[in-house]
Amino acid sequence: MESLDSRDDIEKPLLHGDESPPVLLTKKSTHARDVHILSFSFLLIFLAFGAAQNLESTVDTDKGLGTTSLGIVYSSFALFSLVASPVVRALGSKTALLLGTSGYWLFIAVHLIKQTWYIMYPISLYLGFASSIIWVEQGTYLTSAARRHARDNNLHEGKTIGNFNGEFWMMFACRQEGTPGQTKFLYTVFLCSMTLGIILMCFLNSKDTVEKEYQDSSRSFSASLISFLKSAIAPLFDVRMLFIIPLMAYTGLQQAFVWAEFTKYVVTPSLGMSGVGGAMAVYGFFDAICSLVAGRLTSGLKTISLLVSGGALLQAVVFVWLLLKFSQASGLLSIVAMAALLGIGDGVFNTQISALLGMFFKRDTEGAFAQLKVWQSGAIAVIFFISPCISLETMVVVMLTAVLIAYGAFVYLFLHGEEAVSSSRL
Repeated sequence: MESLDSRDDIEKPLLHGDESPPVLLTKKSTHARDVHILSFSFLLIFLAFGAAQNLESTVDTDKGLGTTSLGIVYSSFALFSLVASPVVRALGSKTALLLGTSGYWLFIAVHLIKQTWYIMYPISLYLGFASSIIWVEQGTYLTSAARRHARDNNLHEGKTIGNFNGEFWMMFACRQEGTPGQTKFLYTVFLCSMTLGIILMCFLNSKDTVEKEYQDSSRSFSASLISFLKSAIAPLFDVRMLFIIPLMAYTGLQQAFVWAEFTKYVVTPSLGMSGVGGAMAVYGFFDAICSLVAGRLTSGLKTISLLVSGGALLQAVVFVWLLLKFSQASGLLSIVAMAALLGIGDGVFNTQISALLGMFFKRDTEGAFAQLKVWQSGAIAVIFFISPCISLETMVVVMLTAVLIAYGAFVYLFLHGEEAVSSSRL
């Protein structure tokens, strides 16, 4: 097993030892600019997709076409994420991001025609593939931009990664909104928003981290296969990754719980369908604010551990609250409070997991973010498939158990991670 970075290396700033040549002066602002563009592009794209996803269970009701399509999306997302890392490296950063948008564009466009299973299911399968490409590259691109920005400006690397992730996830969280009725005009607006986001993405600078071994087209098939398998499987041999996986999976469970359970079984019975948009707006607002604040506070493993502890505690409070008041309809203030706490927790987990992966896995950023999407999207798919089969009370028990396991694994990583890693080295 390869040697791993120490905790001290994570905490200290990364300094640029030599005097910066004049050409770097023209690049110092481009990394921050690219993060602004990437963040706004994702906002426009997922503002459209998020609203379409919220409509899916009510628009495509024929034999559960909508919910089944979403289940296929997240199942294929999880499977394709296993192989996304080498594909992203082969394509290059900018091409990977643009290819990834194509699945979302097609998914929106198909709603302008008659939906049938033989159209929706293949497109949902392709969207899972495209999602794996764009999300693995998003994490890699953002981390690369942060490292280069820190190096060029003599900044603390961990804090810069936190700041960049905070900005991105703050913008991304702003996609939450209430959705009006289903019309062809609505999907046309979605498609225009998504197209604008794709066009904006074309102005990004390339930040390829491809090494020579991936650029050599003359490599033998066996060498390519070995490299491919190493990229897909190697992160699982890192003890730190094994302790982060429960937290990754929990974030997927939590997001799907909000989409599929909280809005349907908690908000709607208390406030009606008209209250769902307001509850999601509260969730998105606190998610966005907390993403920005948590990103600004991130500087290393110690701050990450404190922030994750707070996020886990707040979400556990919501689940206990739901169990205690399971048989009673919650009032407006209770709904707003629960939505806010869930949003705060989501903002913390998104920024801190991304920062953690960026700090720990400097040698294989693509592989690390591929693992994030494998476990996260797999967990989302599980919720979509089992949601109709179990009660809200059972689901809440599952969620409470999951957050405790995820937090317990994270605490062990923080307290004993270095000893566990050292003992496992070859």
